[in-house]
Amino acid sequence: MFLADVCVKRPVFATMLIMALVVVGWFSYDRLGLDLLPMIDRPTITISTKLAGASPEEMETQVTKPIEEVVNTISGLEELRFSTTEGNSWVTAVFALERDSDSAAQDVRDKISTILAKFPKDTDLPIVEKFDPDSAPILGIVVSARRDQREITEFVDKRIKQPLETINGVGSITFVGDRKREVQVILDPRKLAAYGLSIEQAQQALAKQNLEIPGGRVTFGDSEKVLRTMARIRTAEDFGGVIVATKNGAPIRIRDLGGVEDGTEEPRTISLVNGENAVSMLVRKQSGTNTVKVVDLLKERLAQIVRTLPPDYKLQTVRDQSRFIRRSFEEVQTHMILAALLVLFFIRNVRSAIIAAISIPTSIIATLSIMRALDFTLNKMIMLALSLSTGIVIDDALVV
Repeated sequence: MFLADVCVKRPVFATMLIMALVVVGWFSYDRLGLDLLPMIDRPTITISTKLAGASPEEMETQVTKPIEEVVNTISGLEELRFSTTEGNSWVTAVFALERDSDSAAQDVRDKISTILAKFPKDTDLPIVEKFDPDSAPILGIVVSARRDQREITEFVDKRIKQPLETINGVGSITFVGDRKREVQVILDPRKLAAYGLSIEQAQQALAKQNLEIPGGRVTFGDSEKVLRTMARIRTAEDFGGVIVATKNGAPIRIRDLGGVEDGTEEPRTISLVNGENAVSMLVRKQSGTNTVKVVDLLKERLAQIVRTLPPDYKLQTVRDQSRFIRRSFEEVQTHMILAALLVLFFIRNVRSAIIAAISIPTSIIATLSIMRALDFTLNKMIMLALSLSTGIVIDDALVV
């Protein structure tokens, strides 16, 4: 009541107070980001484990089940689900909202560390991550050309992907349909049997003779130099000269057991545009950054890159989350304005209509300054709340 009494007795002070809030809110509007949903820190933990070549049944019984059993004992667990494919295991643990995400993730790591020795040999260490709602791609980019898929991949990686990764707010860029270079050593089982060798021996020989390790330091008077053992194979043809074993004083090389091909990795994904080979890039933003702002920066940089591409390369965006966010925001904004105008029309009292017409935008604009101070974004939930608040203000005007 104190503030109401002061505003009634001092109308100039009340007017200047309201104008100050409106001015601050007006300038805060340009600094508010647009996003689809607010940041929600849901205590959800994912555990991903890989074992190359393992069947889904083996992954489920020897990897997924042990993880599920130990994670199930953690307090505050509400839901536990898993998915197993060839060579991959994913376990998702959903905790109660009262649990802190960091402490829940640490509890999961502690439990998994007790069963690492039970995993099959060559199993990668489980990766424990907190669920991030910002992990969904915000922009999809497709680059197509009438060229070899490997050539397109190398071109896109160096000329497009690397420049885009330097933009502020870009988290990661992943490929779909890419074909990276891979040197394939193809061994003949009959030749291996004839020489009395195994695939493991050939694999160990390649690993031991294709490496680069530190060699220590050498001091010359007042100077010191760092040495490295440069034993990495430079060309695909040189893999054929790797010695696997020695029989009767004669070396047995990789070329004696099979062949070497300078090819591409096994295709697991495909990307085509109108029948032409293409490489797709899925751009993910950094957690907490503004989606619309990051997409605008990406499009600005893409416009610069397009001007430097060869004539046969075509670049287009096929997935843009910012367009949906902008349309959703504009629709809610339009509905708020229409609702306010229609209600003001049906008040049928000029004085009450003028008061409501001033109080509604004043209240909303002043709220923007508080949103900016709390680092909120304009998203679907915020716009819904503002719509409800507008209705409350209009209802109060009608009641009065």
